[in-house]
Amino acid sequence: MGEFLQKLKVEQQMKKYSTEELKAEFNRLGYEWSKFHIIGIRSNANVPNKFDDAICLIEDDTISWFSCTTNPGTYWLQNLLNPKGAALLKPNQYLDAYKLALHQGKYKALCQRKSVVVYRDSNKNGFAEETALIDNGLFGINIHRANPLLMSLIIDKWSAGCQVLNDPKQFDYLIKRCEASGLKDFTYTLLREF
Repeated sequence: MGEFLQKLKVEQQMKKYSTEELKAEFNRLGYEWSKFHIIGIRSNANVPNKFDDAICLIEDDTISWFSCTTNPGTYWLQNLLNPKGAALLKPNQYLDAYKLALHQGKYKALCQRKSVVVYRDSNKNGFAEETALIDNGLFGINIHRANPLLMSLIIDKWSAGCQVLNDPKQFDYLIKRCEASGLKDFTYTLLREF
């Protein structure tokens, strides 16, 4: 029961947008709108180590919503993999930047295939923050899942900068829809909550 209430609380925090609202935001930002793409929405709440963000899949005018994190977990914010700092994907549109491949050689996920832009957070305070230090490259900022069997409530080591779904059933659905799309490359657009 506690897990359900936690999930409900997180879902209530993040607004779910209509197709019209998303299209208007894309238009404002000068982004391309396509019939099939993946959109991440970074929560303004930015609760440390919690899955408080959202990803949606657009298929024509149908939207499927998933809970996720677009931030690194506290573990990687305090134990840096890169001396420049933990990676925090910069909100932007990354055209055809992802493909279906094996995440860490283990299971099918959406894996980075083109350069992306990240903020580097090196102050080790446990909060994922946009900083003045920006880095561009292939960093393995994948779209993957946390635990393969159970819903995860704490990010911890599940994300070092990746976009991570915390519900394995939602993740499986996302990957199946990507497979069924017939596309080889996938666009990911990360927005700030608006």
